[in-house]
Amino acid sequence: MRAMYGRERRRSTDLDDAALREGLTHAQLDALGTLEHFGWTLRFVRRPMFLDPVPVLFHRDGKRFVVLEADGTLNENSGLVIRE
Repeated sequence: MRAMYGRERRRSTDLDDAALREGLTHAQLDALGTLEHFGWTLRFVRRPMFLDPVPVLFHRDGKRFVVLEADGTLNENSGLVIRE
């Protein structure tokens, strides 16, 4: 039974990752693939009504974050406030 739970968790993670990436532009997805090689992780995506999704990536140190714009560029000064 233990192995079954392990598979369930992995599927859930894969589904969560796919859900986060859903609706991102091709430019964002390309940039995300590159950034992941450099230690950045897509943590969440804000989805404001009637606006484009706003993906937020964190560096592996957990202290820095950036917003990935629709054209694939990074915005380090987005004005986004992250609660601790």
